[in-house]
Amino acid sequence: MTKQVRQLDRVIIRFAGDSGDGMQLTGDRFTAETAEFGNDISTLPNFPAEIRAPAGTLPGVSSFQLHFADHDILTPGDAPNVLVAMNPAALKANLGDLPRGADIIVNTDEFTKRNLQKVGYDSNPLEDGSLEQWRVHAVPLTSLTVKALEGFDISKKDAERAKNMFALGLLSWLYNRPTEATIRFLETKFAKKPEIAKANIAAFQAGWNYGETTESFSVSYEVKPARLAPGTYRNITGNQALALGLVAASVRSGLPLFLGSYPITPASDILHELSKHKRFGVRTFQAEDEIAGVGAALGASFGGSLGVTTTSGPGVVLKSETIGLAVATELPLIIVDVQRAGPSTGMPTKTEQADLLLALFGRNGESPVPVVAPATPSDCFDAAIEAARIALKYRTPVFLLSDGYLANGSEPWRVPDPDELPDISVPFTTEPNGENGAFLPFKRDPETLARPWAVPGTAGLEHRIGGLEKSDGAGNISYDPDNHDLMVRLRQAKVDGIDVPDLEVDDPTGDARVLVLGWGSTYGPIAAAVRRVRAAGGKVAQAHLRHLNPLPKNTGDVLRSYDKVLLPEINLGQLAMLLRARFLVDVISYNRVRGLPFKAQELAGVIQDVIDSE
Repeated sequence: MTKQVRQLDRVIIRFAGDSGDGMQLTGDRFTAETAEFGNDISTLPNFPAEIRAPAGTLPGVSSFQLHFADHDILTPGDAPNVLVAMNPAALKANLGDLPRGADIIVNTDEFTKRNLQKVGYDSNPLEDGSLEQWRVHAVPLTSLTVKALEGFDISKKDAERAKNMFALGLLSWLYNRPTEATIRFLETKFAKKPEIAKANIAAFQAGWNYGETTESFSVSYEVKPARLAPGTYRNITGNQALALGLVAASVRSGLPLFLGSYPITPASDILHELSKHKRFGVRTFQAEDEIAGVGAALGASFGGSLGVTTTSGPGVVLKSETIGLAVATELPLIIVDVQRAGPSTGMPTKTEQADLLLALFGRNGESPVPVVAPATPSDCFDAAIEAARIALKYRTPVFLLSDGYLANGSEPWRVPDPDELPDISVPFTTEPNGENGAFLPFKRDPETLARPWAVPGTAGLEHRIGGLEKSDGAGNISYDPDNHDLMVRLRQAKVDGIDVPDLEVDDPTGDARVLVLGWGSTYGPIAAAVRRVRAAGGKVAQAHLRHLNPLPKNTGDVLRSYDKVLLPEINLGQLAMLLRARFLVDVISYNRVRGLPFKAQELAGVIQDVIDSE
């Protein structure tokens, strides 16, 4: 049968099912196919906190959303055009996000009376007319998969598990995705189980063939490749980009990288990724707890390495005393906080931006720490290098604030030329710097106020470190009130004096009266919302902060140059509070803490309301 191929400029697909249905793997593979094809992409994995929630229940639903297009896109999309629902729970959990007319591909084999009752369906929605506003494609995915694998020497359970590959094959046909890479992936993944590999490949191909031959799908779709700047690209998640950025920082600084870490969602993948790069001199230490992880990292910094520790909000709380020790000893240290919803354990697999005040002030005493926040998954690479530059140049711990949305989301990343990356090397002190051959461990560089970094064991440079206050210059323990006042002010002045770029403003017409300001992962939704407002004729400016401490020197001037400043945050207004206090500007705070990123349509409405109120 010859089927029509329809051109689209973009598509948003959401795969949803039980945690054991392989939705994350299915989404990852469809994303890889799409990246290979050349579309611009943005993804949003969403999974439960439970390791294995009861099958068929709402708490156990796992989903993966992918937005791909033939043009530059900024978010995983507000609402899916296509929902693949593997069971009634997946349908019920995601139906509210679907716009009228969207496609639903549903696995009818799972719509049993028992499964319907588990999620509170009184009747079968596939039969009672409740789905009339959507285009429903009822496909017995499980039974079709089992039928396709009858000739393989595998159990029925293993055959049923391959239904996600059948679904992937069907969607790959529906959107004309390349398939060779997925077949190679399955061959590699199940290399030690060749029969399982062959079965999964057969299920994948059966799904493709089903789309080609069934009358349920009379149209397939094509989304042409996006026009991207020349270069070599790969699909990358925020955690992967951050890990590679740390490796690059190690190479460009000439220092070995040491990671002291305790596994915690959603930061663990950084540990996993860095453990693969021993050939670059990377050493990873999975500690027994958060405190041991940061202590080991700080010890590595004292020994002349680029010390890094990775965690999320709960782990930062436990690391705080040692981070304060890093402030007092004035040693370089990178603390990666991949933020998640709190407080306490909160919602471990959901995103939030609520650790800003914790990073800035969550230690005893006056203990200033620079804070850097990436804006997109690929930007995590550059932010990691920037955090390392500041830590090394100014001899200070640095917070790198990512979050769950950036960590797990992915997008195309243009692989940079290593020679284009900044040189962030710093010299160790090898000679005495005081009179009569003395070494003064706290004698400061007049420009940066950084103290010398002397590797232990360097002859003649023996010195004392620790948490007790040091005397200026000599570094001896001091309880002198005036000296403590001086040292507190010097440490603050060092952070205040860090060189950061000016805040750039995107204001095409030059006469906008409203500025939308953001930081961290809100960049994509804000930028997409600004595009919508401008397309509708609205005049609005946009700026985004990467450096949150110290703030760019022109921040106050930028804020005062607009009549109104709107600041969306996935917290209850933490940065807005700081800006109001420091610059006396009545920042309009817009806050949602739902464990999800903002939607562009939502923000566009808020922006337009602010413009209309002028």
